Amino acid sequence: MDRLYNFSAGPSQLPREVLERAQAELLSYQGSGMSVMEIGKTKESFKEILHGAEDALRKLMNIPSNYKILFMQGGASAQYAAIPMNLLSERRLADYIITGQCSRKAYTEAKKYGDIAIAASSSGALPTFSTVPRTQRSDFRPDADYVHICYNNTVYGTKFNEIPDTGNIPLVADMSSCILSEPIDITKFGMIYASAQQNISTAGLTVVIIRGDLIGKARSDTPAVLNYKTMLESESMYNTPPIFSIYLARLVFEHILELGGLDEMKRRNEKKASVLYDYLDNQSYYTASVDRNCRSMMNIVFTTGDGELDRLFVSGATDAGLLNLDGHASIGGMRASMYNSMPYDAAEKLVAFMKDFAVNNPKMQT
Repeated sequence: MDRLYNFSAGPSQLPREVLERAQAELLSYQGSGMSVMEIGKTKESFKEILHGAEDALRKLMNIPSNYKILFMQGGASAQYAAIPMNLLSERRLADYIITGQCSRKAYTEAKKYGDIAIAASSSGALPTFSTVPRTQRSDFRPDADYVHICYNNTVYGTKFNEIPDTGNIPLVADMSSCILSEPIDITKFGMIYASAQQNISTAGLTVVIIRGDLIGKARSDTPAVLNYKTMLESESMYNTPPIFSIYLARLVFEHILELGGLDEMKRRNEKKASVLYDYLDNQSYYTASVDRNCRSMMNIVFTTGDGELDRLFVSGATDAGLLNLDGHASIGGMRASMYNSMPYDAAEKLVAFMKDFAVNNPKMQT
């Protein structure tokens, strides 16, 4: 069977070209006689993979030299604890903007370590979290150690299309579900982090990009594997790193560079998203309730408004080769996650299925 279209919010599908190269090198990496999964962290071949991944990512995202790149484990969830443990000063003040489940989880975890405030929230929106709040500098405590946001909200399909102005307060952003989807100005952030299973690699790797002056302030009881200074000094090899995930990440970074970089990714992603949004905006069978000013290109949520029809839709889509379109369990409905590796024709085929489904499954009149 040929590969189908995987609309999962994560792990997402990877580029065919990357998978084929990994397949070719799986048994013997570059003629070494060993799989890349069997290479020890101290071997020069792995260090070449690690440094190659860092160099490619730095070029891809135009990362300034005063920002450090760490390859860590534990997913974004581990960073929810690592961030306050590393960035809180003796004041122990941080402000969080709550726009969905991930940002709320990050806030809840951070509260274990300091005076953590909610500077703004879209929990009161109708529907809940269907927008992101607009903020100004006065919304943040001037002595806060950092401000935290989730840049793209996987569950609710929203995104910050304007970067919050935090003045001199470092802005920390979880970019797990949108990193590499478009160019960003790294200098507007003190730190960004992303679990890898959406646009980078396989689950098990977390990329941290952090301004150098923010490293070295960790509290004394910070575990070594979560201490940014320890990880930097050990070149992300304090413990055995997720070697295969880093290898795949390097292949993905190089693949995107070959395609034309993040400007090309943005063009492709806007084109894919517009196919689905244009249809949703010009029909009445499905509802897409996200504020148009903060729609995500990566995660597009919609519903028929009828739970049974939604379940029928997901089942029928699966039979049609359109996989994992069910929405998050907390809100139901449908969610089409169209990360970088999703081809344009997948969006077209999804819309064609949506049209056929609406015709063949009329709603009951009330």
